Amino acid sequence: MIPKVMVILGSGSDIEIAKKTTNMLEKLEIPYSLKIASAHRTYDLVRELVQKGTNEGIKVFIGIAGLAAHLPGVIAAYTSKPVIGVPVSVNLDGLDSLYSEVQMPYPYPIATVGVNRGENAAILTGQIIALNDSKVAENIFKLREEYEKKVIESNEKIIQKIENKYINNDFLRVKNLKIENEPVKEYPEFNYDNKVSIIASNYMDLVVAKKTAVVLDRLQINHDLQIICPIRQPKKFRNYVLGMKNTEIFIGISSKSAVVTGVLTSLTSKPVIGVPCKDEFGYDSLLSMVNMPPGFPVGTLGINNGRNAGILAGQMLSNDDSKVQNNLEKIRNKKINI
Repeated sequence: MIPKVMVILGSGSDIEIAKKTTNMLEKLEIPYSLKIASAHRTYDLVRELVQKGTNEGIKVFIGIAGLAAHLPGVIAAYTSKPVIGVPVSVNLDGLDSLYSEVQMPYPYPIATVGVNRGENAAILTGQIIALNDSKVAENIFKLREEYEKKVIESNEKIIQKIENKYINNDFLRVKNLKIENEPVKEYPEFNYDNKVSIIASNYMDLVVAKKTAVVLDRLQINHDLQIICPIRQPKKFRNYVLGMKNTEIFIGISSKSAVVTGVLTSLTSKPVIGVPCKDEFGYDSLLSMVNMPPGFPVGTLGINNGRNAGILAGQMLSNDDSKVQNNLEKIRNKKINI
C-alpha cells in the first residue's frame, strides 16, 4: 500500500502530538508514512525524504515541530505539494512555533493548524485527499456526523442533569427539536461554476483578496470573489456556501475575529484556507482563525498573505491537474512573476 501522506516529526519528543495525527489518519483510512527528521540537525535527511516522497506520489506532507519550528518551511522548500504545519507547545505556549510556521514567504505556504492540533492536520489532509477520493470523502462526512451527535447528546448527558432553581431545560428540549432545512436561495451576482471561492468579510480586506485572485488567474484556476460578512449577512453567507456545489476549496479572508473561516468550516466539509488581515492588531484575526476546535481545521496562512492562499489552493488542486502543477512550478522557478 503506497502512502498518500508523509508525517515528519522534528523530534521524538513530538510523538504524542503525532499520535493525534496518525490516529485520525487511521480512522479516515488514509495510508501514511511516519518519520523523524530535524530541520536543523538532519537537514539533508529532510530534503531526501521530501524529494523522494514527492517522486513516489506523496500527496500531502505534515510537519510537526516546536520551538523555532522551521521543519514545515524546509519541507515546503523541496516540494510543491501541500504542506500542513502543526506547531507544538514547548515554550511560550507554542506561539513561537506557531509564528514560525504560519508566516512563510511567498510562494511557499504552510497550511498551519492550531497549537498541538495534530488531529486537525489529519482532517485537513483528509479533506485535500477527498477532492479525488470518494471513500475518504465519505469518511470525512461520517466524522463530522460524530462530532455533531456528540454535541447534541451532551445536552441530555450534562445540561439536563443540572437542577438549579431557575433553570428550565424542558423549555426547548434539544433532543426533540426538529431542525428545519431552509431552501438555498440563488443570487444573480454569484458565479456558481468555479473551483475556488474567495470570501472577504469586508471591503477593507478586499486588497488582500484581490492578491489571491491574481495568483489563481496565473494558475488558470476559475474562481469567484465575494464580500459577505457572516455576522451582518448570515443568510446570504449560508446561501452562498451551500449553493457553491462545484467549489472544491473555500478561502476566507478576514480581519478582527475572523468569523468567516469558522462559519465556513461549519457549512462545508471541503478544505478551508484562511488569510488573517491586519486591522487594529492583526494577531486577533490570526489567533481566532488558526485555533479551531478538533474536527474543523482552517489551513491558516500569514497575515495579509493573500498570494500564498492562491498558491496553497493550487497545490491542493494540483494532485489531479497537471496544468496547475506546471504553472505552480513556473511560479516557484520565477518563470511567472506575480
